Amino acid sequence: MKQPSTRAVRIGQAELGAGAPLLVQSMCATKTTDIDATVAQVHQLQQAGAGVVRIAVDNPKEAAALKEIRSQTTATLSVDLQENYKVAPAVAPYVDKIRYNPGHLHHIEKAKSIPQKVAWLVDIARDNDVAIRVGVNCGSVAPAFLAQYPGDQMEALIQSTLYHCRLMDELGFARFVVSLKDSDPAKVVEANTRFAAARPDVPLHLGVTEAGLPPDGIIKSRVAFEKLLARGIGDTLRVSLTLPNERKHEEVTAGFQIIDDVKNGRFRSVPDLDSGLNIISCPSCSRVENEKFVELAQQVKAMTAYAKQHDITIAVMGCRVNGPGETDDADLGLWCGPTTVNLKKKSTKLGHFGYDVVLDRLRQELDALIAEQNA
Repeated sequence: MKQPSTRAVRIGQAELGAGAPLLVQSMCATKTTDIDATVAQVHQLQQAGAGVVRIAVDNPKEAAALKEIRSQTTATLSVDLQENYKVAPAVAPYVDKIRYNPGHLHHIEKAKSIPQKVAWLVDIARDNDVAIRVGVNCGSVAPAFLAQYPGDQMEALIQSTLYHCRLMDELGFARFVVSLKDSDPAKVVEANTRFAAARPDVPLHLGVTEAGLPPDGIIKSRVAFEKLLARGIGDTLRVSLTLPNERKHEEVTAGFQIIDDVKNGRFRSVPDLDSGLNIISCPSCSRVENEKFVELAQQVKAMTAYAKQHDITIAVMGCRVNGPGETDDADLGLWCGPTTVNLKKKSTKLGHFGYDVVLDRLRQELDALIAEQNA
């Protein structure tokens, strides 16, 4: 791996960029309000070697729980603000980094401009001595940039990221990192390569979002990471896997294995991911609204094995944050609510079904798609 040329950024006890060792991250899948379980998972991930552990916080109860979690661990913590950036002041005193998604800033306080909202977040970061991650996702690119670059989601994603970097520059805030994620490894490589060429100074967090179940999810991540790390692109990474809580540390193990292989020139041949059945599923995290999500993802993978030769993408999402938008590009999408599963065909809603019957309906839709392809 080449020496990266990014600047140094401190995240609590961790240092990344400027040639520092690659940092492996993971995220708690426990409910944030379950303090004991979350603390245990933080320790589980930390013991596996995670340099940063991310926790999702979306409301005052979770913010209050975070305060207690912080008192019980010395781990470097990051918080995911998702759609509710207004919780930032409540969580910043207890974490080392806050992550916001530029594509979610427009949801609330619509009278305020994006620069005003970013400036407010930067002030909170400064006051609390925390870093920021600007986390851009393919499934939630800011509508303003999608409108500016119609039909070119990749350009919209990259330009949105560059715009937020310029906002940081104008505010004189350099303690930030960036991530550009997609569920398609090829798009992850393109987005990060193009961004790194435009802003070689900004540290990059690498990830293939909704990579899915192992071993497929590890393969998808490896496809992207091998290409990027070999070019010296990437300062920190996460292998996002759909796993039960007791196995969540396998994300960290997989990340270190990929880094070690690239460092020692061990590049593995991988299947052609451009053809055949593609199952994508989001990593299990605290936003999951029903623990049956992981089991459902496993059942979907097993049930659809008969269709492996067909060019069909099925997305299985665990919550309302990733579910609605990030299933739109899939041929068939399932996003899991507390009691029912929403089934979609592209962006068209087909209805919501109980966890015990949704597989039967999914198979009907899959058979119909196969018949269309064969015709």
